[in-house]
Amino acid sequence: MHSGLTIEQIIDFALKEDIGHGDHTTLSTVPADKRGKMALFVKEEGILAGVDLARQIFHHYNPDISMQIILRDGSAISKGDIAFLVEGPVQSLLTCERLVLNFMQRLSGIATQTNKMVKILEGTNTKILDTRKTTPLLRELEKMAVRIGGGYNHRFGLFDMILIKDNHVDFAGGITKALNQTKQYLADKKLNLEIEIEVRNMEELQEALEAGIASRILIDNFKPDAMKEAVAFVNGRVLTEASGGITIDNLREYAETGVDFISSGALTHHIKSLDLSLKALD
Repeated sequence: MHSGLTIEQIIDFALKEDIGHGDHTTLSTVPADKRGKMALFVKEEGILAGVDLARQIFHHYNPDISMQIILRDGSAISKGDIAFLVEGPVQSLLTCERLVLNFMQRLSGIATQTNKMVKILEGTNTKILDTRKTTPLLRELEKMAVRIGGGYNHRFGLFDMILIKDNHVDFAGGITKALNQTKQYLADKKLNLEIEIEVRNMEELQEALEAGIASRILIDNFKPDAMKEAVAFVNGRVLTEASGGITIDNLREYAETGVDFISSGALTHHIKSLDLSLKALD
């Protein structure tokens, strides 16, 4: 259960933000009774995401709009493809146009970036994870786009998993204290949450393993050779996750260390929106 905004709420707020007290350009230029059709054209290669969201946006604004889906979320797309046709009152189509494109272009960019990384990992046992480095209030959608691209979601927020980072460790007084305090807290609150802890060196890694509390260890900012040594030292006793300094260029090298997961904030915060357009049809 996610505690953030629902997709319906995101759509409602986004429409209100854009429309305000009226789409006066459309209202002044297009007759209220005019009906028409538009097509979503793909202008560059990638992975499509946000088709179902587009359907929800159109339907939320005006249930009289109908949509013919040609390419579904997760489809590999090329320039010139048509993803869907949409038909209904022209005023409603034009009012929704920019919001649909804003979401679909960003989500398709995330799905495309994720899929590139997933393909690099093919043949290894490593899974690519997203992070909490998402656009505020849009986490539900951006994490959905990661899944569409073939990646996996890390924790959704601060509430669904324990992830003890370096600052937590320092303020708590060390690895062992942080883990013991976490274990006691979860027992007191009767919470059943996975515990992961970040380590910065081999000494912290050994201490985290000896505590026997965390089920996953985040090995942060290790070079590939050091990561391989760390994964071998863990030897399957807990799950391992790599983060920090990992790019699309060295991703495969990190995966070949045998690490279980690689987490990358770049999946959601360092992407290029995909070029799409909605055009009127005669």
